[in-house]
Amino acid sequence: MHMKAASGETLHLGGSKSDERSVGLSMKRGFLGRCPACGSGKLFRSYLKSVETCAACGERMDHHRADDFPPYIVVTIVGHLVLAGYMATDLILPLNSWQHLAIWAPITVISSLALLQPVKGAVIGLQWALKMHGFGGHEDAPEDVLPPRDERA
Repeated sequence: MHMKAASGETLHLGGSKSDERSVGLSMKRGFLGRCPACGSGKLFRSYLKSVETCAACGERMDHHRADDFPPYIVVTIVGHLVLAGYMATDLILPLNSWQHLAIWAPITVISSLALLQPVKGAVIGLQWALKMHGFGGHEDAPEDVLPPRDERA
């Protein structure tokens, strides 16, 4: 990834140009449940548990920190689609509230569960491509260190 600095030089985010990683390709591989590094090894050993290391290329996957980000993305996507579907259905068909609930509750649950693993894989792929959380060969360190506390205050 490249950015132009204020002085005009090109900044290479995530390392030098020789070890640049494609964000889109890494996220696509993760979305499909494949290793973001090689694209051939499996990313998950169970529904949401990632493998320790890729069986094909040996890349470590155990230090990713997807945390709560995938569910937030899934809730946003599914919420928008279900709300649009509900509103469109309500305009076309005069249904009772319980009928809407019978239609849209299962769709919401099934689509959320179906999207959660691919979205988590895409987030892991994003973290790998941007060399976050240990994927760049270094451990996480705080970026800003607080100055010592002034005891006089």
